[in-house]
Amino acid sequence: MSKVLVAYFSASGVTAKTAKNLAKAAKADMYEITPAKPYTNDDLNWQNKKSRSSIEMADKAFRPPLADTDANISEYDTILLGFPIWWYVAPTIVNTFLESYDFSGKTIILFATSGGSGFGNTVRELKPSVSDDTVIREGKILNGNPSVSELEKWVKGLNI
Repeated sequence: MSKVLVAYFSASGVTAKTAKNLAKAAKADMYEITPAKPYTNDDLNWQNKKSRSSIEMADKAFRPPLADTDANISEYDTILLGFPIWWYVAPTIVNTFLESYDFSGKTIILFATSGGSGFGNTVRELKPSVSDDTVIREGKILNGNPSVSELEKWVKGLNI
């Protein structure tokens, strides 16, 4: 069995709850991806094209800075990477996270929370942020605060 890290970004706390249960289910360590400037409710208003999240998602080259780069990625073989889906992709802070570390030879399995959309172009949008020998797998949309026992079944099926 590989050493597993659950790394996640949560703007409103929904993904954080899921990540905590997933870490228990996978018997994994946790790391929260934290922006240097926290998002406010106004920042997250997807209906406002001038909100911070809308502007960031429109500019795919923009990378919001991280509060820290303290994750010991070298210690892990597999990273379960979670985030809310914004406009069918991961928030660009997830790209910042991936570009801040060396994921060479590692497997990243995505999980996400979403108000209704699937992964869309997420894998394609994240792949350029890691080395060619990093495997990124689309995992699962985990809505509704799944229990530890539900997540244990999913993790078991991942063969990690």
